[in-house]
Amino acid sequence: MAHVNSRVQKHRDALRMAGLRPVQIWVPDTRRPDFAEECRRQSRLAAETDKADADLQHFMDEALADVDGWTE
Repeated sequence: MAHVNSRVQKHRDALRMAGLRPVQIWVPDTRRPDFAEECRRQSRLAAETDKADADLQHFMDEALADVDGWTE
């Protein structure tokens, strides 16, 4: 176990030397029973908001038309 810990510490030290630092973030728990329903609720809300914004729709249509000639 000590070998793994020293390897992890060496990796973290290298990242810090590269100018990075660790951060902790909290994300929704996808295992919760209400997770899928909350995703649907937020998706419906976003779709309704987008549908009501004619300027946004116009912008999106123009952006889509501007991808002609792009390659993958």
